[in-house]
Amino acid sequence: MSLGYAEKLSFIEDVGQVGMAEFFDPSHVLQCKIEELAKMIQKSKHLVVFTGAGISTSCGIPDFRGPKGIWTLQREGKDLPKASLPFHRAMPSMTHMALVELERAGILKFVISQNVDGLHLRSGIPREKLSELHGDSFMEMCPSCGAEYLRDFEVETIGLKETSRRCSVQKCGAKLKDSVLDWEDALPPKEIDPAEKHCKMADLVLCLGTSLQITPACNLPLKCLRGGGKIVIVNLQKTPKDKKANVVIHGLVDKVVAGVMESLNMKIPPYVRIDLFQIILTQALSGDQRFINWTLRVASVHGLTSQLPFIESIEVSFSDDQKYKDAVLDKQPFLMKRRTARNETFNIFLKVNYSDGCDSVSTQLSLPFEFKVSTEERGEIIDKEAVLQSLREKAVEESSCGQSGVVERRAVSEPRSEAIVYATVTSLRTFLCQQSLHANGELKWKLEGSGTSRKRSRTGKRKSKAQEEETKA
Repeated sequence: MSLGYAEKLSFIEDVGQVGMAEFFDPSHVLQCKIEELAKMIQKSKHLVVFTGAGISTSCGIPDFRGPKGIWTLQREGKDLPKASLPFHRAMPSMTHMALVELERAGILKFVISQNVDGLHLRSGIPREKLSELHGDSFMEMCPSCGAEYLRDFEVETIGLKETSRRCSVQKCGAKLKDSVLDWEDALPPKEIDPAEKHCKMADLVLCLGTSLQITPACNLPLKCLRGGGKIVIVNLQKTPKDKKANVVIHGLVDKVVAGVMESLNMKIPPYVRIDLFQIILTQALSGDQRFINWTLRVASVHGLTSQLPFIESIEVSFSDDQKYKDAVLDKQPFLMKRRTARNETFNIFLKVNYSDGCDSVSTQLSLPFEFKVSTEERGEIIDKEAVLQSLREKAVEESSCGQSGVVERRAVSEPRSEAIVYATVTSLRTFLCQQSLHANGELKWKLEGSGTSRKRSRTGKRKSKAQEEETKA
């Protein structure tokens, strides 16, 4: 889990057993168990998956109770583990994406997660088929109307406290709260009720990467037993529920799930991360009506005061025939003010440089500038989902990132302002898993992830005019 999340939790003396020994089934035993699990999934009519921190360690997120877990190291007085990338840039693992494919195929009926990393939602599991028992570090909720807001930044508080933002639902406007539970907080009915319902309906509950120690969550899988359901546990440590399980598999979750998907002859879909930001251009006539005073702002779609954690800087330049000074906006809020003659028309070129943790280095955009007096508010109808799907397909087809498209465009008359919301592909992961037995009995397993080079250029050079035309929204 997030180190920040662990630090925000209230202190308690007893966090359960930590630092437990890890066990690995011999290769031939592991292969037999994988094939057995695949057959159980194939026969299942109501599969429920119950996940813990172990499914996210391959995403660069430390667990709690493993040999190098946060609480294990704390108990030993050692330095805490360091995440390999910013928490908000963590991407779903092979296991997360395999669950997405099982859900799309109609095999997986429901996911119950104890994690607060938000990766199940990011992966594509539908919200109505997911219970996040302990909350989501990237989710804010409205206590008044129930609206939920998934953010691209980590919400600053935990413990169901008020945040600095308000609900945007018309006629509501209540102060939002974080959704992450502290130790003393009860599991919310919105999450626990459907989780209990699906566990009682399940003929198979698959527990992945969880020590099954935190109550009452750890007792949910047992609810399938009364109806004749079966339990399978995949975890490197022994758990208090092992005796109740039909199969216990000691192995890396990704390796086990990769083997299951291969046995089922199912592919693991790629993960394409698409982030949103808006460009707002505000214009106003000067007092003598000879000049245009204008402001360019690159902002979060979550509000003008919200941070854009995936953008490092914005390089601004102009048409070659203009004498305006280029600028580099490297501090948030990304804001630039200029004054130009009233009748001038030109192009503004933006190079959006992404932060560490993104596979894409940058995206180049071109905005036409022309002042027109407007008397009405207007918006452009854009099929957002079609644009997003096109970006995903193009990213996978080209095995690259950086593609962008306009998903929303709106204008207001006073003050004259236009806002353009861009969607951009910032990260890509494709998964290739192969399993076979070597002559020495060792299980061969290969995971490949594709992305783009992280070499950075800060020269500020622009593309040619032909290239710029291709990147126009």
